Amino acid sequence: MPLAFSNKCRALVGLLALLSVGCSRASDHTRTLTLHQSWPLAVGTEVAGYTVSSGLGDITLNLRGDNIHMPFDGTVEATPVNKSNCVLVSSGDVPAYLFRLCGVRQAQLGHHREGSAIGSAGQLVFSMLRRQPDGTWAIVEPSPKFVEQMLAR
Repeated sequence: MPLAFSNKCRALVGLLALLSVGCSRASDHTRTLTLHQSWPLAVGTEVAGYTVSSGLGDITLNLRGDNIHMPFDGTVEATPVNKSNCVLVSSGDVPAYLFRLCGVRQAQLGHHREGSAIGSAGQLVFSMLRRQPDGTWAIVEPSPKFVEQMLAR
């Protein structure tokens, strides 16, 4: 399923068994995303009243409130179900990849230049996703150099 871009609120084909989940009027910068993998305990899932903030394919970094920086020119978008303060980062420079950042405080949605601060985090949960030939997204391991580029400014 190809990605849809519009300024209207859309459904996110979700992390849990690829279910469609409605969204609220959170932002004009919201993206629809279909994951290739599905795990029952994905980011955003609630278990006994607690929200899962990291899962398979995610790495967690203790930023101690430090800023997160845009690794290249691109766009920061909210996710429709945003219980874990997640955003998606994309760029025309790397169109086959998306970056999901959870735990982001005061996220600055919209277009950003490389190096600009896009928010901060105590515990940052980071995922790198690669577009598959069928239009879905698969979580892949990020390179340490790329993660450093987002943090060292």
